[in-house]
Amino acid sequence: MANANSTTLARPEIVLPESDTHSAIPLLLSAPLGNSLDLFDLLDRCRHHADALLESDNHTERMALCGRLLAGLEVLRSVLQAPLPPHLIDRLTTDAATPGNYRCPLATDSETLREYCAALAQLLLQHQQTAEQQESVTGLLSELVSVLVTDIKAPRYVRTEAGLMMIGGEGGKGVH
Repeated sequence: MANANSTTLARPEIVLPESDTHSAIPLLLSAPLGNSLDLFDLLDRCRHHADALLESDNHTERMALCGRLLAGLEVLRSVLQAPLPPHLIDRLTTDAATPGNYRCPLATDSETLREYCAALAQLLLQHQQTAEQQESVTGLLSELVSVLVTDIKAPRYVRTEAGLMMIGGEGGKGVH
């Protein structure tokens, strides 16, 4: 007699398709994270981990994804402290600036947002919440990672006749 929760198919030749997120998880978990990654590549990996975490129902996958996301956020800490390479400065430069149009209203400095994301990932790894709380924290983590990525990738520089200038007259630390 078949169990209501059975995953056995009546016809073994019929294979159920896996979702794109599910098939991408092994690739995400095996992709290296390290200081050798470009800032934007690292941000994209963090976003992919957060998105996959949001979509996964498998406890083991969720813990692995959360751990990898936390590792990526820790690598991001050191990458944010390093000077920007010229090719990223070019990608963060615009020809005309309208101050205030590029930064997310929720954005604070990048390191603070990174710390918030890392704290939420650690909270999920502790696995002390109810299922509803885990869902809410996972959603919040995914949203904050998205805000972090969008904010860091937003234009920071504007081309002027005098050369590159920070948008809004910002300067010094906090370029990321």
